Amino acid sequence: MSIIQQQDLIDSITDALQFIANYHPRDFIQAMSAAYQREQSPAAKDAIAQILVNSRLCAENNRPICQDTGIVNVFVKVGMQVQWQADMSLEDMINEGVRRAYLHPDNVLRASIVADPVGSRTNTGDNTPAVIHTELVLGNKVEIDIAAKGGGSENKAKFTILNPSDSLVDWVMDTVPNMGAGWCPPGMLGIGIGGTAEKAMLMAKQSLMEAIDIQELIDRGPETATEKLRVELYHKVNQLGIGAQGLGGLTTVLDVKIKDYPTHAASLPVAMIPNCAATRHVHFVLDGSGPAEFIPPSLDDWPDITWQAASNTRHVNLDTLTAADIQAWQPGETLLLSGHFLTGRDAAHKKIADLLSKGAPLPEGLDFHNRFIYYVGPVDPVPGEVVGPAGPTTATRMDKFTELMLAETGLLGMIGKAERGQQAIEAIRKHQSVYLIAVGGAAYLVSKAIKQSRMVAFEELGMEAIREFYVENMPVTVAVDSRGQSVHETGPKLWQQKIAEIPVKVEPV
Repeated sequence: MSIIQQQDLIDSITDALQFIANYHPRDFIQAMSAAYQREQSPAAKDAIAQILVNSRLCAENNRPICQDTGIVNVFVKVGMQVQWQADMSLEDMINEGVRRAYLHPDNVLRASIVADPVGSRTNTGDNTPAVIHTELVLGNKVEIDIAAKGGGSENKAKFTILNPSDSLVDWVMDTVPNMGAGWCPPGMLGIGIGGTAEKAMLMAKQSLMEAIDIQELIDRGPETATEKLRVELYHKVNQLGIGAQGLGGLTTVLDVKIKDYPTHAASLPVAMIPNCAATRHVHFVLDGSGPAEFIPPSLDDWPDITWQAASNTRHVNLDTLTAADIQAWQPGETLLLSGHFLTGRDAAHKKIADLLSKGAPLPEGLDFHNRFIYYVGPVDPVPGEVVGPAGPTTATRMDKFTELMLAETGLLGMIGKAERGQQAIEAIRKHQSVYLIAVGGAAYLVSKAIKQSRMVAFEELGMEAIREFYVENMPVTVAVDSRGQSVHETGPKLWQQKIAEIPVKVEPV
């Protein structure tokens, strides 16, 4: 029998979440480094470079990899011979650990959890509660897998129930292109097969806790049906040419993980959940000897690369930019932005829309005329920082507001991540606006370009408030130009054609 102290569990949860906020797993660093070495698409290679440089900077400075520090997922296996020395429930202990992690005075993590999800959607302020799954097992230890799952990748989770005779491969290949780039590829695909609806989703999430090992599997050769399916999907998904950030390239997934479970003879439940470029998870065990310890990866694990803009990069002064200037920008072109822009995302857009619908004025000092808006919810700064990690959020959530913002506020353009839907693209074309993307998964690197920050409106929204940033040489890519041409359509098509010319051995199931 092991006696587990309440404080040991709380401290372990706190330390684990602080650890995964700042450090990529070693296997992820290695897989992303390999993807960088083999990438032939300049845009995708640039994006991967930014992700890797960002990762190393975060490790060196103990700062979050991504501004979206995630919703906490915890899988707990409690040995039946474990005895607890505690006056709190298991769930309460875990949530106390989460609370302390996200409110840590030396590295406050962004609180993203809202209560009353179909009502007031009020931020809980400490990122609790976590989503907790508990299993009783044999033994005298407590084993925990913990992850911080970003909203951009979580929002792309998919589920279906196929007929037993249907092709799972066909469903995946039809589904992945429609997921867009909001999940910030390259990442992992977790797939759960069988059981029931909720079991399949749970297995898909659990599979993402496993180490990246697809290359080892390919090298030794797949043996089981599941292993063969993993290899087939890995090759075929990468042949789609979606690439890093959806810009087109050789690597869309770093691995495909699969868990399965017996299911009803009439059913084939299938769930698929992606992990983004901010993959964050860790495993630890408590045996009664004290809290878990977490050892950072060696800095030698990161590749020796630096990021710098190409010589033909266009330098843009946002403070003197005009509508005529942006007409010359081309899809896929790299820009370095300097000057002032405003920030805002879901909640701020809703407030603006509500005010405009009532004919009410915008808050004093809030003027979008001839300006850009950056879709971002930054992490709080620590001493010495202007702002914490401040990477882009998924722009498609703002599509419903795009026509309104362009037509009624004088907004010139937008900055976010991933593709825009047809509704937004049509508004961009109609108003001869433009949409730019920053690299999702490079939040700390982006924040280094932000030299000043001030509150402008809706301070009560916290990380969703509208701020004004002054930036110097912030790297972005033209995703949708003033004619409505999207690099997220042209890039993957081009690289899918190029990849088709590269022979790839696919193991059939």
